[in-house]
Amino acid sequence: MSLSPAQQQYISELERCHKLILNQKDSLDIASQKIFFSLKEGGVMHVFGSGHSHSLAEELFHRAGGLVPVNAILEDYLMPHSGPSRVGPLERTPGIAKVIYNAHKMQKGECLLLASNSGINAVTSELCEMARSNGIFTIAFTSLTHSKQSPGRGNKKLFEVADLSIDTGTPFGDACVKLPNLEINVAPLSTLATIFAAQLIVVRVCELFSEAGLTPPVYQSANTPGGEERNKALEDKYRHRIQHLI
Repeated sequence: MSLSPAQQQYISELERCHKLILNQKDSLDIASQKIFFSLKEGGVMHVFGSGHSHSLAEELFHRAGGLVPVNAILEDYLMPHSGPSRVGPLERTPGIAKVIYNAHKMQKGECLLLASNSGINAVTSELCEMARSNGIFTIAFTSLTHSKQSPGRGNKKLFEVADLSIDTGTPFGDACVKLPNLEINVAPLSTLATIFAAQLIVVRVCELFSEAGLTPPVYQSANTPGGEERNKALEDKYRHRIQHLI
């Protein structure tokens, strides 16, 4: 049984995003190098997003095959499960980023990954600006199509303030599939596109460790023999820097 036309359209749109991301090889390489050098010196990679964009932090944190020194900045009041009527106004409120920044003790020379499809909400842009001004290298995952078409909300847009931006290629409004008798699109792309780009970077970071003759600090599945013991030994090195390693 073949996929429906709408399903095929979604796959085509996702493949288009993947191709656009792959064409940003220079940016992917710069991000990988910056993260590698920071982690090699004992640093931690910080990851943030509000709303559904927090999925990037969830994906990169405490994941089999993923990097151990990842500080996922997960603020419940900025996640969908706290209620959209609460999260929406908060992520647009100036000043909240300062509270988040002060709570996570980022160090000069470390990297901060930020995800925002629209790139227009205050909390993400302000956190990016604050981190960058304090010597943190900031890497944004955002849709330039959406961000440039959006009138904004008074603050600078994420791609305007980050050291480096990866364009996820998602369309204005995120959703990409057109259906009859519906004036808006369905099926968002931003989470899949962002995670694809981020995992390309993580793979290269691990490869750079190996090329340097070093063992990358990577999680083993806890559901494999010796996994939990190996992971705990790695975590103990970073536990004082990663809030959710409790």
